[in-house]
Amino acid sequence: MPAAETDWITAVVSLFPGVDGRNTMWQADSLQGQKYFSPRSVLIGDIAIFVVVISLYKEMTRVLTITVIALLIPLTLYPQNRRVQRAYDAWESGEYYEAVDLFRSAYSRTRDRDLRSELVFMIAESYRRINDARNAESWYRRATRVQGARPDAFFWLAESMRKNGKYEEAIEEYRRYRELVPGDPRADVGIRSCELAMQWIENPEAYLVEEIRELSSRASDFSPVFVREDNSMLYFTSSRDEATGRSQHGATGEGFTDIFETRLDMKGSWSTPVPVTGINSDAEEGTPSVSYDYREMFFTRCEMVRRETRGCAIMYSVRSGAGWAAPVNLNLVPDTLVAAHPAISPDGLTLYFTSNMPGSFGRNDIYYVTREPGSEVWSEPVNLGPDINTSGSEMFPYVRDDGALYFASDGHPGMGGLDIFRADRQPDGSWIVTNMKPPINSPADDFGIVFERGAERGIFSSSRKGRGNDVLYSFEMPPLRFTITGLVRNEKEGTPLEGSTVQLIASDGATREIVTGESGEFEFSLRPDVDYIFLATKQGFLNGRARETTRGHDRSHDFLATIDLTPIDRPIELPNIFYDFARWDLRPESMVSLDRLVETLNDNPTITIELMSHTDSRDTEEFNLLLSQRRAQSVVDYLVEQGIEEERLSAVGYGKGRPKEVDEDINETYPFLPVGVILTEDFIDSLPDDEKREIAHQINRRTEFRVLSTDYRPDDRRDRER
Repeated sequence: MPAAETDWITAVVSLFPGVDGRNTMWQADSLQGQKYFSPRSVLIGDIAIFVVVISLYKEMTRVLTITVIALLIPLTLYPQNRRVQRAYDAWESGEYYEAVDLFRSAYSRTRDRDLRSELVFMIAESYRRINDARNAESWYRRATRVQGARPDAFFWLAESMRKNGKYEEAIEEYRRYRELVPGDPRADVGIRSCELAMQWIENPEAYLVEEIRELSSRASDFSPVFVREDNSMLYFTSSRDEATGRSQHGATGEGFTDIFETRLDMKGSWSTPVPVTGINSDAEEGTPSVSYDYREMFFTRCEMVRRETRGCAIMYSVRSGAGWAAPVNLNLVPDTLVAAHPAISPDGLTLYFTSNMPGSFGRNDIYYVTREPGSEVWSEPVNLGPDINTSGSEMFPYVRDDGALYFASDGHPGMGGLDIFRADRQPDGSWIVTNMKPPINSPADDFGIVFERGAERGIFSSSRKGRGNDVLYSFEMPPLRFTITGLVRNEKEGTPLEGSTVQLIASDGATREIVTGESGEFEFSLRPDVDYIFLATKQGFLNGRARETTRGHDRSHDFLATIDLTPIDRPIELPNIFYDFARWDLRPESMVSLDRLVETLNDNPTITIELMSHTDSRDTEEFNLLLSQRRAQSVVDYLVEQGIEEERLSAVGYGKGRPKEVDEDINETYPFLPVGVILTEDFIDSLPDDEKREIAHQINRRTEFRVLSTDYRPDDRRDRER
């Protein structure tokens, strides 16, 4: 393009403040086919192209040309450009709260389709940056509906939905984004996060979480830390009206934050918070961390200058009498970068913090510095690495007295915004990261946790109330509580057994005993990590037992048990005792039933029994008697092998001489067999088909036992042997 024409473009561009005329030519040439661009580029590009056309009229004078251009450009273009310019200036300065209003104002005053599409996206982005997930979702949804919508709109729509707890809808948007950008792993992380969140909600952790109402305000209150060994004094960050800094934060619309203190009174309530003396300034202060001996404090200070990019610094102060000495800047990073959210280790030699230094894995990473004992010189910052840091933000570290590292992240699989994670360092230097799950975490932002020393309770911050501000919550893992409620009943009749004695036998040596009332019920309190046996006895019944354990249970639980006692006034059938045809060797599947008999005999050490074997009516009486005797003896031999005294056992084969009488249980399974009918050979032959006759024969082929006596004593055998 000729130099004269370039001058004309420069002259026109000079009418728009803040626009660099040196880039205008490139914008005019490159806009064709460009899919995504800023509204400022659209405006400048259209003007430049128009100027190029006008400049072809060589005969017009320079003054006349400029006059014509000025007349042709709509008068509304100038204020519109200024409005958009101001919105982008606010955005680029991090003043997203102001940018929302400016972008919305520009959106309502333009009818240009491309510009409106861009402004919709920027409004959504601004709402996301001020942590307004509800409005962000609404505007991202609009941004995805325009022709040629940018892929990022689908991703951030899904993220906003997840933060609003709409997990199933969010999964669909993640999938749409994955189709548009197949190589971005964030889509798969988002889908997995939604799936896990739905599982966690169905099975939450046992923590009890409550809002600390006496510390709540209409502003944001977050990042607590205990500053006394008895946990009676608390520091936390707040933007409430009493804060020293009176400026408004452009990114949140709230006042500057200060560090406040509150104390527990005699009734266990927190006092009215007041700013900590000697620490706060006109700048922003917050996220304090106190050393294990409570003599050193580290905190964040951010100098905020309108329309300027400033970093944040970690400040350091020591106890001075009842207060704190003047804080000094640790200068861990250059002043244009962020060093924030300090967390000092229990030994005082490692300081963790959040930074956006070059080389970070994501938007904000967790770094650490170290010092030697007694030294005030800190090492160069070291990134904690990819086990902890992701492409998202890792912030608000905290080191517990057991050495575990806690932090907040929106990059690891989580429930929505920031989730709280626990990280445990392994011997090889790697970290195992675990999501704290609900109710500690929620779809909103959860962060800034602190524990009481030696206890599974403390305080954390969350925006879950939905007002846009952060609130302090207490949490506590209640002591494990276990109980068992049981029923003792008659096995044959299914009725409760009053007057049964139930004995608790615990693996830790404890024993207790209770007698059931009319309802046949019993109840015991149980201890963690203990195995239990519950032995029930009643005159005229075989003893019964139930087992339970509290081992492996990390939350309170109420157990239920039923103990069936078998009356000893009638034969007791042993189910599932199988033999091959015309043989007496026990088949392997019979062992399960016989092992239960072994347990019954051990639970009833004073009884003696008769093992009775029966055959069906087929074959000769002599053969069946011999076969049944040998089968009964095979059961006795097995029981002796399992340690049962032989004197307590006798084997009798009854052949086909005692066919089975049909009871209610048999009738319920085989309705064609009436209750009370004896399965004689004549009755079986009268059945209409072979299948039913075979069922009846099978019922007759059985092994039973009956109690012969209840006063057996092991000493009787030794007396006989003498």
